[in-house]
Amino acid sequence: MIDWIGEAPTVALIGAIGGVMLGLAARMGRFCTLGAIEDVIYGGTWTRARMWGVALGAAILLTFAAQAAGFAQIDQSFYLSNTWSPAAVIGGGLLFGYGMAMAGNCGFGALARLGGGDMRSFVIVLVMGLSALVALSGPLAYIRVRLTPLGPAATEQGIAHALAGAFSVPAPMIGMAVGALILAAALWDRAFRQERASILWALVIAAAISSAWVGTTWVATTGFAATPITTHTFAAPIGGTMIWLMTASGTAVTFGVGSVGGVLLGAFIGSLIKGHFRWEACEDPRELKRQIMGAVCMGIGAVFALGCSVGQGLSAFSVLAYSAPLVSVSIVAGAAFGLKQLITGFRALDAS
Repeated sequence: MIDWIGEAPTVALIGAIGGVMLGLAARMGRFCTLGAIEDVIYGGTWTRARMWGVALGAAILLTFAAQAAGFAQIDQSFYLSNTWSPAAVIGGGLLFGYGMAMAGNCGFGALARLGGGDMRSFVIVLVMGLSALVALSGPLAYIRVRLTPLGPAATEQGIAHALAGAFSVPAPMIGMAVGALILAAALWDRAFRQERASILWALVIAAAISSAWVGTTWVATTGFAATPITTHTFAAPIGGTMIWLMTASGTAVTFGVGSVGGVLLGAFIGSLIKGHFRWEACEDPRELKRQIMGAVCMGIGAVFALGCSVGQGLSAFSVLAYSAPLVSVSIVAGAAFGLKQLITGFRALDAS
C-alpha cells in the first residue's frame, strides 16, 4: 500500500479507518464521555461509564499485546517519550472538562454530532480547532512553552514501565494484566453483561485505538520517512485539519486529518442507519454563547493537558502513561463542576 499511495496518505488512511469505527460507535453505540458522566452523577445509571471501562481495559490489553508481539512500538509514542508538567496537565484537564460541560460535548462528540447534521456542533468544532491552534502556535504558545517544557524524557513516562523496572517483569505483561483487570471490573455487573450492543461498541472503540498504534508502527518501520507512532485524539488534529483544508496543495495529509474525517464519515453513516440524521441549528443566542465559550476552553485546555477526553482518557491510557489518570480525573472534575453550574447556576440566572 505504501508503494501505491505513499507513506503520508497511508497513515491518513489508517487514521480514517479508525475514525470511521469511532464515529459509528458514537452514533450507534451512544459512546460519549460527557454522557457517561451525566448518567452517573444525575441519572444514576452506569451503562455508558462501564462502556468506557470496557473500551479502556480492552484498549490497554490489545495495545500491550501488540507490543509484546512486536507490532506496536509504543515506547516511541509522544505520551511515553516526552517530559510534561503535572500542574499544566491537571489545569488543562480541568479547563477541558469545564468547557466540555459548557459546550455539551467534547471534540470527538462534536464531530460525531456534526456527522449527524447538527450545525451547532460545526461551530464548536471550528472554535475548538482555532483555540487549539492559538495555544499550539499562536499567542498562547509562549505561555504554553513556559508551563509545559516538553522534551525527550530520560525514562519512559509509563506506569507499566515503572513497575517492570521495580519487579523485573516485562512491561507488556504488566500492561496486559492491568488491562484485563480493568476489563473484568467493567464487566463485573451482571446486568451490564446483558448489554451486548454496548459491550460490542466499546470493543470497537478499543480496536480503533489499538489498531492505530499497530498501523502507524508498521508505516514507521516499513517506510523511509519519519512517521510518528500515534493514535486518535481530537483537539490539535481538528486545528490541523482546518489548516490542511486550506493548504492541501502544499501540505502533506496526516493521521489526524484522516482521523477527523473518518469520525465525520462514520457518524454520518451511523446516523443514516439509525434514522437520526437531521439538520439542526442553534435558536438560542445564550446557548450559542455558552457553547462557544466551552469550545474555547476545550481547545486551550486540551493543548495544555496534552490531549482531550479521547487523547488522554483512552489513547494515553492505552499505553498507561503517567499523565493519563491525572488528566482523566481532572476532566471528570471539571465536567462535574460545569454540569452543576449549568443545572443550578444558569437556571437561577434565567429565572431572574
